Amino acid sequence: HEFKTPISTISLAAQMLQDQTVAKSPEMFGRLSGVISSETKRLRFQVDKVLQMSMFDDKNTASLKMKELDANELISGIINTFAVKVNQNGGTITSNLEAKDPFIYVDEMHFTNVVFNLMDNAMKYKRPDVPMSLEVRTWNSGDNFMLSIKDNGVGISKDNLKKIFDKFYRVHTGNVHDVKGFGLGLAYVKQIVRAHRGSIRAESGVGVGTTFIIVLPLK
Repeated sequence: HEFKTPISTISLAAQMLQDQTVAKSPEMFGRLSGVISSETKRLRFQVDKVLQMSMFDDKNTASLKMKELDANELISGIINTFAVKVNQNGGTITSNLEAKDPFIYVDEMHFTNVVFNLMDNAMKYKRPDVPMSLEVRTWNSGDNFMLSIKDNGVGISKDNLKKIFDKFYRVHTGNVHDVKGFGLGLAYVKQIVRAHRGSIRAESGVGVGTTFIIVLPLK
């Protein structure tokens, strides 16, 4: 799943570039070219992640390459990339990046993976009869940087909500057969957030969507 998502986005952007109307729009051409470039970079990140995942099994730690980043800027770029896929599926993605102090000390590869992973989840568990709506918000609370990713998908029951961060646990999706993966996504997300001295929680209910909230210490 982690490899197929950027590959499918690159494929979609490449197909759109072949459209003559797109070729005549420098703005759209530049945007799609940027998507291909960033998703190619993300694929390289995924290769690094696969090579590092064994460390979680043995030592329960990750080898992090920490540096100071403007989280608003990084998240804005991720949203721009992911918007191509959301829009193509008839959905919308909105952002409200209100954090006045967005500087955090993180591993760019792993933090990017965390945000992409949560957005991918929203895409996987969208309701078939309702256009997908994804809201991304940042703000500050005390000495922390806050990030929330809210969707309007199928939602998660109270019992399942207690287990979603467990390794290999998969939420039952009834008749939804196109949800693929091995259930490692949210376990990875929680482990990375904890490695950054942060926390993550989920708020959800069946039929009302899910909101993931990440708390990270400021630089």
